[in-house]
Amino acid sequence: MTSPPQRPRTTANDRRPAGRTKARAGAGEPLAASWNPTAEPEVVGEAEDFEDEPRRPRAGVASRYGWRIYAVPLLVVISALAVFQTVRPTDGDASTEQQAAGGSATPEQPLVTEAAPGQEYGPELFSADLPPEGGAIPETGARTFRVLPGTSEVVGTGQLYRYTVEMEVGIEKADPNAEVEFGHLVQSTLSDPRSWTNPQGATGSGTISLQRVDASGPSPDFRVILVSQQTAREACDYSNGVPYDSSCRKGEMVYLNAARWVRGAVSFEGDLGSYRRYAINHEVGHVFGNKHVGCPAQGGLAPVMMQQTFSVSNNELHELNKIADQGTKIPADGFVCKPNAWPFPIP
Repeated sequence: MTSPPQRPRTTANDRRPAGRTKARAGAGEPLAASWNPTAEPEVVGEAEDFEDEPRRPRAGVASRYGWRIYAVPLLVVISALAVFQTVRPTDGDASTEQQAAGGSATPEQPLVTEAAPGQEYGPELFSADLPPEGGAIPETGARTFRVLPGTSEVVGTGQLYRYTVEMEVGIEKADPNAEVEFGHLVQSTLSDPRSWTNPQGATGSGTISLQRVDASGPSPDFRVILVSQQTAREACDYSNGVPYDSSCRKGEMVYLNAARWVRGAVSFEGDLGSYRRYAINHEVGHVFGNKHVGCPAQGGLAPVMMQQTFSVSNNELHELNKIADQGTKIPADGFVCKPNAWPFPIP
């Protein structure tokens, strides 16, 4: 990975607004007018002295030339400035848009450059690693859960499953808006026709329908809960299973790991919104009896029940299964899929 050019360090007082640069090296100095009003001009044809006429004092420069002594140098300076503005070279490396908008010249050296061909951004990460950059991770909580307010109409047709959206007490301190955002995203994801209520999902007895309820409503069939990193590790067998942060479903409890919620997964390449929808759909998919699957075809969309939090590569999931069996044998066939958040994605 090619290192960007080193720039001299600056202090806060040395920084200039974006786009500002010093005058270009080699630009000519402004033309300067030279004027010496103290020099005595030569007097031609001075009148002779007459004894019968008193001698008059010699006229000074100002009295001899009057206002012209000030006007002439002023005109020279104005002309010099006009010539300088006219002949000053334009910034040859400035974009057309900058010139049209009056922007300043671009720096001689780029402030930041794109990656060279064949190089990748960031350190080498195993696909199952938790991305090192992102929001603050809620590491611990109170291990008690609070039902968030909010309900929905019944979405879909078929057997009805009611669910609540909950959050572990204490983790909302990391983000005061987390409750509203989490509740909205869970409900909008499960109500989306690309999710599990899609009519194409009929198997045997028919499709399903979903409805969000809260603490004032009937008992839920399953609970979608955002929990701290430590609570998720305890619930999802981090110590005895695959040693990477993940979410899981245990009975009626769908635990979504807050560490993944704020950092996502390497396989989603920074698309945090799509990863969050994937995590919801994947874990709720287990509620309906779906097991893990592998990538079915090279370069295709990953099935939502593929363990995309860990990888979209069959070979890597095959190796992880050697550490802890994930319930489905994944062949080491070299297939690599594209990340996907939906059970029924639009083609």
